Amino acid sequence: MTTVPGYYDSVRREVLHAVPTDAQRILEIGCGAGATSGFLKDQGLCDWAGGVEFVPEVAEQARARLDRVWTGDIERMDLDIPEESLDVILCLDVLEHLVDPWAVVRRLDGLLKPGGSIVASIPNVRNSGVVFPLLWRGEWTYQDYGVLDRTHLRFFVRRTAIELMESSGLKVDFVDNLYRKMKRRRRRKLLSVLTFGLSLEFATVQFLIRAVK
Repeated sequence: MTTVPGYYDSVRREVLHAVPTDAQRILEIGCGAGATSGFLKDQGLCDWAGGVEFVPEVAEQARARLDRVWTGDIERMDLDIPEESLDVILCLDVLEHLVDPWAVVRRLDGLLKPGGSIVASIPNVRNSGVVFPLLWRGEWTYQDYGVLDRTHLRFFVRRTAIELMESSGLKVDFVDNLYRKMKRRRRRKLLSVLTFGLSLEFATVQFLIRAVK
């Protein structure tokens, strides 16, 4: 269990624009204390919000916010959720922690209604904070959080992140780049023009991807 402040209890506002506005039933994998899914329900953006959380004491906090919370490892547990009953499944900073995220995406696909979607945020290992220290100093240093979180088992770039989301037959209809510091937007825009868009991928910390059934 990480002790980084806000790790389990922050609303992921930067991903909300990818969540369909007509969703009725939302399940969040790795829901933490239920902040994001609870926010969606409080704002009237869904009627039912459930979550899966690995850490028992954090899952207990989520139960105060969500309609149903399952505690355990999503790769090893069965969810008593009817097939094709969910509108949206959130996987925010989750898939990279799994041994076989492709198998999990296939399982989650079966829970989606036709037209339903998985919304995922996936770290970009091509980020400059990873690539430049590796190339120039031979460093690959694991950290408590971020792209090189020491609990990450899988690493992705844009193409492989999209391939993961489409591995079960879902179709990606939305991809956005998430950056670390919005105050650098003007600098990023200038660099993007000068490098014909190449610099954007190095500035990207995460890819926000929506895949539709």
